[in-house]
Amino acid sequence: MPEPIVTFNEETLKSDLRELVRRTVEDTLNGLLEEEAGDLVGAERYERTAEREAYRAGHYERSLTTSSGEVTIRMPKLKGMRFTTAIIERYRRRETSVEEAMIEMYLAGVSTRRIEDVSEILWGSSVSASTVSKLNERAFASVEEWRNRPLDRAYPYVYVDGIYLKRSWGGSYENVAVMVAIGVNDDGYREVIGAAEGFTESTECWREFLSWLKSRGLRGVRMFTGDKAAGMVGSIAEVFPGAAYQRCTVHFYRNVLARVPKSKRPRVAAMLKAVHAMESREAAEAKALEVASELEASKLGEAAKVVREGYAETLTYTRFPREHWRRIRTNNAIERLNREIRRRTRVVGTFPDGRSALMLVTARLKYVAESEWGSRRYLDVTLLDE
Repeated sequence: MPEPIVTFNEETLKSDLRELVRRTVEDTLNGLLEEEAGDLVGAERYERTAEREAYRAGHYERSLTTSSGEVTIRMPKLKGMRFTTAIIERYRRRETSVEEAMIEMYLAGVSTRRIEDVSEILWGSSVSASTVSKLNERAFASVEEWRNRPLDRAYPYVYVDGIYLKRSWGGSYENVAVMVAIGVNDDGYREVIGAAEGFTESTECWREFLSWLKSRGLRGVRMFTGDKAAGMVGSIAEVFPGAAYQRCTVHFYRNVLARVPKSKRPRVAAMLKAVHAMESREAAEAKALEVASELEASKLGEAAKVVREGYAETLTYTRFPREHWRRIRTNNAIERLNREIRRRTRVVGTFPDGRSALMLVTARLKYVAESEWGSRRYLDVTLLDE
């Protein structure tokens, strides 16, 4: 049998390829950092120009875990200007996501050993049992600190809602409500300003939740938007007597349509939307009464009753600038967050206790709030003073 012409060690080859990829990633990242530094300084290294705003002052090293392994990046130091980089920002977001994933696995009952294995597969470096424990402790502390941070500015608009999750209680399972609040601050940007556990969305729970927000500094609220949960409206009037209440129009439509045969729902939905398409409160009120009469004529008395009794609560937004109407008459600002929460909590299934549910929900809220979601101006609140 002839000798093989070429032989190779498969493990050595794989190791060499991994190292080649790691070095390529490392060189590419460092090259990008140098380009970013050059753009900020306005000159190449040692170059003198009139436009130069800062000077290079060496480098410092830091480690970055990538899917190709751990790399060393050389961060440029500048004199006369702070060096910020999109690469590091992405790393911070990814780090937050990694912490959140660790919490998810931990809450889902995944063993510490399994978390170590998964971390090595996903991120290229193993995480020890002590590191997993410390990471969860640190992440929980960070999340709790953010959840209880002071609210040191005015929030003219606040959106509130509750989301139900399953928890284990004495050997059986029950729903637990996590109550969430989003505020539009006095610069027009959205912030997650509250998340707290409540056994049910009762009057007591809403009162405690709103009082907690107030104790942390919530002020300047002109209007709350939410669905008509039990106890919400009365609690708002009690804790924030100067604030108006806007019933979410989408939830209002659902309440009406629940009393309409499926075949007639598209037509009734169009009728309801026409109410909130009116250009003034007077016109909207007249349209709502017209819709109620049409429903009664169509033998939809229960739906008509909901419209007559509830339409006024859905028109509070008309007191505010017209440019704000579309975004303040519904709870859509909070719905995307609720979808994110459900997507994440579905992985866990049933939580061992309410605190675990709250921590994972808050971790997700913190992650989303610190992303592009919170960096885009939502409303021009200067219109409130005109």
